[in-house]
Amino acid sequence: MAADPVLSRELKSLHEELSAPRRERPSPTADDVPAGEKTAVPANQPEDAAEEQQQRNELREFVNTITEFFKEAEDDASAHPTASVIGAMVLGILIGRLLGRRQELQHDR
Repeated sequence: MAADPVLSRELKSLHEELSAPRRERPSPTADDVPAGEKTAVPANQPEDAAEEQQQRNELREFVNTITEFFKEAEDDASAHPTASVIGAMVLGILIGRLLGRRQELQHDR
């Protein structure tokens, strides 16, 4: 599969980005904010931070699961190359026939 190295590289990059410590963004000072736009700091910032952390954890878990899935698929394909090629060929034929039927049905309407 030609896309596997690209996909693996993207997943690794995403994993590294999520694993890296969160960079602190400088908060605007009173001098940075125009006079007409000065407002109070929202009270729900800790809740937002906790929700963001939970989303990061879920995304990290998702990336780990996908990475493990592709590693297992690659190992299985390496262990059984003939079965992998035959399975891919059969799957391609089935998808081609299904798409052909769909186009025939749309053409008949």
